[in-house]
Amino acid sequence: MSRIRALQYYIFSRLLLAPLMVWTITTVVFLLLRATPGDPVDAILGPRAPEEQKALVREQLGLGDPIWVQYLHYLGDLLRLNLGTSLSSRGQTVWEIVRDFFPATAELAIFSMAIALFIGVSVGILSASRPNTPLDAAGRIFGIITYSVPLFWIGMLFQLVFSVQLGWFPLGTRYPVTALPPAGFTGLFTIDSLLSGDFGALGVSLYYLALPSFSLGLVLSGIFERIVRVNLKQTLKADYVEAARARGIPERRVLLVHALRNALIPVVTVLGLTLAAMLGGAVLTEVTFSWPGLGNRLYEAISMRDYPTVQGIIVFFAVIVVIASIAIDIINAYIDPRIRY
Repeated sequence: MSRIRALQYYIFSRLLLAPLMVWTITTVVFLLLRATPGDPVDAILGPRAPEEQKALVREQLGLGDPIWVQYLHYLGDLLRLNLGTSLSSRGQTVWEIVRDFFPATAELAIFSMAIALFIGVSVGILSASRPNTPLDAAGRIFGIITYSVPLFWIGMLFQLVFSVQLGWFPLGTRYPVTALPPAGFTGLFTIDSLLSGDFGALGVSLYYLALPSFSLGLVLSGIFERIVRVNLKQTLKADYVEAARARGIPERRVLLVHALRNALIPVVTVLGLTLAAMLGGAVLTEVTFSWPGLGNRLYEAISMRDYPTVQGIIVFFAVIVVIASIAIDIINAYIDPRIRY
């Protein structure tokens, strides 16, 4: 089988498995939500509401039906791309919640990923280029610490040091409550500020974004540092690298052009997996910094047992991760001719 045919078969098989993965995730979430103790009607009306009123609301929401009937209704709504209506937002649909809150999460994820790549790749290169030295040991320690440190802990530590004690950054939120955010159609304050030419709003947006994005990016940078360090060390021992050195090519060019290009191929693969970790980490970061994103909204929905909102947001996240994973696999297959599927 030729490489093109094999790649086409792989892409087709992944596309067929994508709905199965999303269905599995949504089914598990549906069952777990209903297996946990508590009643969403109590979260809506309060525990002291009359039982007659509770029964009426439960009937209106379909919570009195058997679980298999609720599940069939849930799947039917998903097939119609209907994520449902929030139980705790006064009739607001889940799609409206995604529209309003996801831009903040996307902006945080983009900047955090950029910081994670910059720090992780830089430290990995420095560590691999100086093997068996204190710099190499420091790089390994950095990777271990950032990979294992709790995200919420590092966020609270940064808040305590840089916000409370030093006063350099705000404690949380996305924009000053006394000012109007930049107007635009993307919902990303930095992009909308650039498009409108409002550089003052751009500076304010970056100022409020700096601490939460650096906290999340720093923790995720350990993943890239370990991958770059290990792969770059192996690549620097390859025959074609030794041949480049024998031809008198400067060591800096050998490192950055010949070795690093191949050592970064696994980084592309890990990007898809890191996206899932970033979405999970965004929940903790948004809650810690009171960031008005979709992760924070998910946390509120879980605490209020808002079934449709929790299910809808997780389905949305699952679709993003599945699409990103497939895209990363395809890109990786094209940039690495050694891959065979």
